[in-house]
Amino acid sequence: MSLLEQFKKMPLAFGGAAISGEGGGYGFGNISEKAAISLLQEAFELGVKIFDSAPIYGFGLSERRIGKAFKSNRDHAFIISKSGVHWHENKRVDMNNDPKITQKMLEQSLRDLQTDYIDLYMIHWPDERIDIRKPFEVLVKAQEQGKIKHLGLCNTNIDDLSKASQLGKVEVVQSEFNFFNHQAKEQLFPYLRKQDISFMSWGTLDKGILTRRVDEQRTFDAADCRSWAPWWNKAENNKKIGALENIWPLLEERDCLPLQLALAHNLMYPELSHCLCGARSSQQLHGLINALENLPSDDLVKECLELV
Repeated sequence: MSLLEQFKKMPLAFGGAAISGEGGGYGFGNISEKAAISLLQEAFELGVKIFDSAPIYGFGLSERRIGKAFKSNRDHAFIISKSGVHWHENKRVDMNNDPKITQKMLEQSLRDLQTDYIDLYMIHWPDERIDIRKPFEVLVKAQEQGKIKHLGLCNTNIDDLSKASQLGKVEVVQSEFNFFNHQAKEQLFPYLRKQDISFMSWGTLDKGILTRRVDEQRTFDAADCRSWAPWWNKAENNKKIGALENIWPLLEERDCLPLQLALAHNLMYPELSHCLCGARSSQQLHGLINALENLPSDDLVKECLELV
């Protein structure tokens, strides 16, 4: 049984970038600390046990808020963090898997999360300048010391997975996967099945496009990375929004919400154990839970895929 199968009853993981926008880095708008901590705790009470973060989410703010939210019941929350997306004092971001930076980021995350261990620690992105085995060796040693329970890789490839596995067990992979992005299915799923590695999707809702909350007129405040990030391509987004116009009448006819479709699409694949989704309010959180409890059939998902 792969690592995350124990949490299969609730195939939803909380995306920590949703609660740290005002901190800068990768985030999705302002939210007060009180509201963020309350939302995290509400998610836990509703059955969400996996909380995913990374230092670049709010330049540490996401981790600090998760640490505060679960300080009193740390052993009951499954916390994920990552290394590799580093930054300088001027907040210039640097994708760097140098082993010294890996060690530094791990120690800082432990402090920010107010914990002696991190349940799952991952290398955030490949770094073509550095052999993945060098930072992974740091993490294997930290695992032996009890600072990390389980190891994983994000946004990875078969070559890096194979190299890292020479040093330790890779138990979880995270990559973008959604209605429009099937690269993980084509490039990773066969290997993950063979190696019994869990898969978690980020970008599950394509940053709002698949829920119909983002349309051609949507604007974003300065604390939302969609207002400035180079990867948020308006022309490409508008193509997706236009393509989805073909399926909205069908969903309405079948009494199915876009959110239900987005989640059902990912969970249709047995290789995937959990969808990472970032709720920013109690209303959004309950919407996710309700959607999970009322997923459409695989046949409807496949019918919609044929229309885009």
